[in-house]
Amino acid sequence: MEYNKDLTKLTTFGIPVKAKLYAEYTDQKSLLKICRSDEYRDNMVYHIGEGSNLLFNTYFDGLVLHSAIKGITRYDKNEETAYVIAGAGEKWVDLIDFCVSEGLAGLENLAGIPGEVGASPVQNVGAYGVEAGDCIHSVECLDRTTLEVVKFTNFRKDEISKDTDSEVPVNECGFGYRTSNFKTIWKDRYFVLRVSFRLRKSQLAENYRYGGLKGLEERLGHTPSIAEVRDEVLKIRASKLPDPQIIGSAGSFFKNPVVRRKYFEWEMLNHDPNIPYYNLEGDQEHVKIPAGWLIEHAGLKGERVGGAIVYPENCLVIANTGDATYNDVRQLADLIVRKVNAAFHVTLEPEVNYIDSQIRVKVLGSGTSKGVPELQCDCAVCKSENPLDHRLRASIMVETMGVKILIDASPDFRQQALAADIRHIDGVLLTHEHYDHVGGIDDLRPYCLNNDIILYAREDVDRHIRRRLDYCFCENKYPGVPTFRMNVIEDRPFFIKGVKITPVEVLHGKLPIFGYRIGKFAYITDAKYISEEERDKLRDLDVLIVNALREREHFAHFTVEQALELINDVKPKQAYLTHLCHEVGMHHAFDAKLPPNVFPAYDGMEILV
Repeated sequence: MEYNKDLTKLTTFGIPVKAKLYAEYTDQKSLLKICRSDEYRDNMVYHIGEGSNLLFNTYFDGLVLHSAIKGITRYDKNEETAYVIAGAGEKWVDLIDFCVSEGLAGLENLAGIPGEVGASPVQNVGAYGVEAGDCIHSVECLDRTTLEVVKFTNFRKDEISKDTDSEVPVNECGFGYRTSNFKTIWKDRYFVLRVSFRLRKSQLAENYRYGGLKGLEERLGHTPSIAEVRDEVLKIRASKLPDPQIIGSAGSFFKNPVVRRKYFEWEMLNHDPNIPYYNLEGDQEHVKIPAGWLIEHAGLKGERVGGAIVYPENCLVIANTGDATYNDVRQLADLIVRKVNAAFHVTLEPEVNYIDSQIRVKVLGSGTSKGVPELQCDCAVCKSENPLDHRLRASIMVETMGVKILIDASPDFRQQALAADIRHIDGVLLTHEHYDHVGGIDDLRPYCLNNDIILYAREDVDRHIRRRLDYCFCENKYPGVPTFRMNVIEDRPFFIKGVKITPVEVLHGKLPIFGYRIGKFAYITDAKYISEEERDKLRDLDVLIVNALREREHFAHFTVEQALELINDVKPKQAYLTHLCHEVGMHHAFDAKLPPNVFPAYDGMEILV
């Protein structure tokens, strides 16, 4: 275990970064030893490969792990097929060279992709018409929750046993375009140990008619060999992508957006009929659009922010000119997203993972169900011209590790999203079904254009949402309605794209609802009672946001005094009161009455945890 480890040379961006802790393991036994250590249990954990798809902030306040599990082994199945099993710590380029030298076809189009084997099933790396998932047979992992070794299969149709009832390929890994279950619903739950690839015994290539490989057969005068395809891919990549040893980058920064065909035809082509696109094999409902073309034709070639630049030879790349910072790259990426959206009405998503252990909380609304000012009220608070006295219905946005999580979509969400300039949402946590917390769900439709939004809710809330928004879940949806995937959660931890979420059950009057803890931050709204067992989840916090309706007693909400009693019990370093009605008085006067570490939340407030 190394302390205060410099990670700069372990990432391809070359931006200075240090980690509180760093550990490398060479086998399953040494990994298990790390997982049972105090350093592992007491810190945020992030696993890296060759650092080719990562953008770290200046300091990672946690434990960084790296696999050094080596070994590449070939097993012949029959005259046509062989399996290659590679350790997660092997370099991807070395695996490609091994396969080509052994006369095993299938992966040669993926030559030159930086990274290690363990990342290939996570990212489902792809290039020139081929994806790793096309050849992956199985993935062996360590389950972080049980510390047991598990294996996930990716059988093709011709591999399925006659004894099985399945009539379709078994894709346990959930491979899709630049994604997998390891990257989404399982993110950070599994450590990849080894990957098995199913390959053809052949010196001849099959996939050489995509992109820059078109015309290769004609130029050569014969069917290309896998070595010739590999070499051609390496030449193309060298001409388009900067060498990370000379110019820092993460390769392709953005995914090529996949959008619904109807939206593309009805909306995007009406604004620019020249937008190129690709049909997706086996998917008639979506099309893929080259992100590099969108960036270049939005006028962003050579655009700079500080030391970060849109690489002129390939607009899909953000490069470090030598002194770029994390913020330079993020601001340039955000600028690209905004300008492409304005020009072509599509939102680009980064392929690069933002690694920032800090938690940023944006208070979107801090008011009660009526908001402040209340209708027909002439009190001093409701007539106040101080914007701190104006409160929309309660909701917050949380961002950490590059993941953006909305907690509740109030009826004021559209107004809140415009004020906060919310461009992307990775998931929505719902506390309960009352209208002041879910009335803005329909306004999430702009965030559903590329992918369905995932809503996380209790089973009773799930049923309520499906009834209230039945038009979003029916078989024949009206074009343009928001599309969701409901994820029913229980009172136990779960993950959203690798971010651990711990539900905290509280009583809103007699109604059980959820608050949520994320790292050293927790958000509780509409609570009247919290059991001792659930209060324990709120200890050792840096920041707690909790409801405090007013001074007078209420049957379903904490009063200010009751909220302060909870704060005194669980002892967060700082606490903020939310879900406030006009009876608490003017913001500044109310603030002056509170203890030194307790503050009234206000709309637009930003908290760094």
